[in-house]
Amino acid sequence: MRRQFAVFLVRWLLNSFGLWLAVRLLGTGFSDAQVDGGFTLFLVAGLIFSVINSILRPIIIILSLPAILVTLGLFILVVNGLMVYLSLMLTPGLQMTFINSILTGIILSLINYIVSSVLELGYGRRNEEKI
Repeated sequence: MRRQFAVFLVRWLLNSFGLWLAVRLLGTGFSDAQVDGGFTLFLVAGLIFSVINSILRPIIIILSLPAILVTLGLFILVVNGLMVYLSLMLTPGLQMTFINSILTGIILSLINYIVSSVLELGYGRRNEEKI
């Protein structure tokens, strides 16, 4: 249970960083003059994205399975963009177009892939040392 919570915390922080990075790169919907406490804003956005991604994403993937199969998996990019778009709609102070949300979804997918690989690699090494 502790490991799952630690993984969730790491993903939350890295999702927050990924959202900050994407908003800075794509340049939409956030300026330091408009919102005080930008750090906490992106932490809230990362938390909302993490919760939506863990609860709503599996349901959306099951419902859109025919489109995913027809497009040979490319529709997953649209699903990831939808998750980012919904998260940013629920976060006060951030906004982004749907196309930029798809690009942000790509950035977040890459970050999550790297984190998952590193966490699995570290977990595998610890298990090998115990044997």
